[in-house]
Amino acid sequence: MERDPAGTSARLVDGYALVVFDLDGVIYLIDKPIPGAVEAVGRLHAEGRAVAYATNNASRRSSEVADLLTGMGVAARPEEVLTSAAATAELLRDRLPAGAPVLVVGAEALRAELRAVGLRPVTTVDEQPAAVAQGYGPDVGWAELAEASLAVRAGAPWYATNTDRTLPSPRGPLPGNGSLVAVLRTALGRDPDVVVGKPEPALFATAARRAGQGRTLVVGDRLDTDIEGARRAGLDSLLVLTGVSDAAELLSAPADRRPTYVSLDLAGLFDPAAVVGVPGAPDGGGWSATATGDGLLLDGAGRPLDALAALYAVAWSTGDGSRSRVRGVSPAAQQALAGLGLAD
Repeated sequence: MERDPAGTSARLVDGYALVVFDLDGVIYLIDKPIPGAVEAVGRLHAEGRAVAYATNNASRRSSEVADLLTGMGVAARPEEVLTSAAATAELLRDRLPAGAPVLVVGAEALRAELRAVGLRPVTTVDEQPAAVAQGYGPDVGWAELAEASLAVRAGAPWYATNTDRTLPSPRGPLPGNGSLVAVLRTALGRDPDVVVGKPEPALFATAARRAGQGRTLVVGDRLDTDIEGARRAGLDSLLVLTGVSDAAELLSAPADRRPTYVSLDLAGLFDPAAVVGVPGAPDGGGWSATATGDGLLLDGAGRPLDALAALYAVAWSTGDGSRSRVRGVSPAAQQALAGLGLAD
C-alpha cells in the first residue's frame, strides 16, 4: 500500500495479507475486550482476511487463549494463536532429549505445553533439571524462584518466555514476567541464556511465514516488545494507543522501537482518517512543529494524529522527545496536545 508521510491514501489493511495482533492492550485488558476490538476482528473475518495472535503471556495455552477470545466474541482457532509458552516448549523440545526434566517457574500453561512436546516439568533442583523455563504466573513466589536460582547455578540453562516488565490492567500496569526475571537476574548476576518471546523475532517470523508471499502487519501496544519485535522480524507495525505505550513514550523512542503507523485504536485498520504514518513532515496536515532551546513547539490546526506525525519528525531528528518540553502555541495545538496526553 502506498503511504505518504502524513497518513494513508487507502485503508491500511488492504496493503497486507496477514494481520498479527498482540492481545493484552490491543484486543483485551486482562479479561475484558477493548472497545471496538471485537468489531474490528469480526470485520477482518467477514472480509476473509487472515489473522493471527502473538502473545508473550505464558499463563495460558493456545487453546485457552482461543477459548477466551471466542468467549469475548472473537472467533479464534488455537492454530491462530502463538504464545511464548508454546514457543519455549518447542525450542526446548528441539534441544533436549525426550522426557528430559525441566524446572518450571510460572503457570500451569507452561507445564502443559512442555508435557505436550514430550518433556517432564519438575519443581525442585533435586530432580536434576536439564533446563529452567521461566514464564509469568500470578502465583509465582519465592520458593519457585529459589529452586530456579539453585538449578541455574548448578548449570541448567535458563530460558525465559519473555521479559515484559509490566502487563496492562484496568488499574494500570502491573509487574510482568520481566519483573520476575529481574529477581533471578539480581540473584544470579546475569541474564537468561535464552529469551523466546517478543522483542525476539521468533513469534512474528513464525506468523509471517503463514502469509506466504504476502505482506504482514503487526499490531501492538508496546514499543519494547511488539514494535521492536516487528522491526527485528522485518515487518511493518501499527502502534495502537490502547495499552501500555503512549504518545509521550513514542516521542523519545529509539530507532529500533519506532512503528510504521500510529492509531488511537483498531479503527486505524479501516479508516484512513484514523491512522497516520510516522514520522511525518515537520510542516504537514495543518501543523508546524519546531525544536527550540527549551523543547518542542506545535502550532497550527488539524488532525491530532497529524500533529503527532509532525512532532515525531522533529523529536526523532533532534533527539528531543521529553514529554515536559512539548508546548502548544495555537489554541488548537494546545487542545490537541491535551487530548494526546502531551500537554505541558
